[in-house]
Amino acid sequence: MLTVALAKGRMQDEALALLGRAGVEVSGEALASRRLAVEDAEGCYRFVFVKPADVPVYVEHGIADCGVVGRDVLLESEADVLQPLDLGISRCRIVVAAPDGAAAHDYGMLHVATKYPRIAAAHFGARGVPVEIIQLSGSVELAPVLGLADCIVDLVETGQTLADNGLRVVETITESTGRLVVNRASYQLKAVAVARLIKALREVTTAVESKA
Repeated sequence: MLTVALAKGRMQDEALALLGRAGVEVSGEALASRRLAVEDAEGCYRFVFVKPADVPVYVEHGIADCGVVGRDVLLESEADVLQPLDLGISRCRIVVAAPDGAAAHDYGMLHVATKYPRIAAAHFGARGVPVEIIQLSGSVELAPVLGLADCIVDLVETGQTLADNGLRVVETITESTGRLVVNRASYQLKAVAVARLIKALREVTTAVESKA
C-alpha cells in the first residue's frame, strides 16, 4: 500500500478528481467522515489530508510515499523529494503586486510582505534589490493598504482579490501547478507501485515531465 499525502483545500479536491479518472476511487462516505486518513476502494492507497506546507515534510521523511502539492510550496520548502509529474492542476502564479500608481522598482529599500519569504528573498536578491521581508500568515493584500509594506509577493489565480484591494501585478515570478512528489527511498523500494501510480496519472492528464 502506498501512503499519499494530499494538500487540503482546492488541491485535494482536484487531486481526488484526477485520481478518480485514473481509476483510484475513494468513497464519498469516507470523504464525508472528515477522517484525515482514508483508503481507496481497492486497498492500494492510503490518503492523508494535511496542510499544504506539511506535504513535502511527510514525503521527505518517508511518512508518506507520495504527495500532491503546489510548486509554490515546494519552492519555498526546498524539500529533498522527487518531482516526476507536473499534474497541471490548481494553476496559479506567484507574483509581485503593488498599489495602483506605484511600481516595485520605484522604491529604494523595499518592504515586502509575503507568505513566501524564501521565494521573495531569492527573487529580489537575484536582481540586486535590497529588501526587508515581512513574513505574514494571513491576507498579505492588507499589508500595503495599511502601510506595513510597499509591495507583496503572493500566489494569485485570477488577480481579483488584488484588484479589490487596490493592487496590481507588477511582475510574475513563476507559475505554480500541482505536482506529484515521491520519497526517494519509496521510489526504489516500492518501484512497481509508484510506477503504476505515475503511469495512471500520466494517462489521464496533460502532465509533463517536471523540470523543477
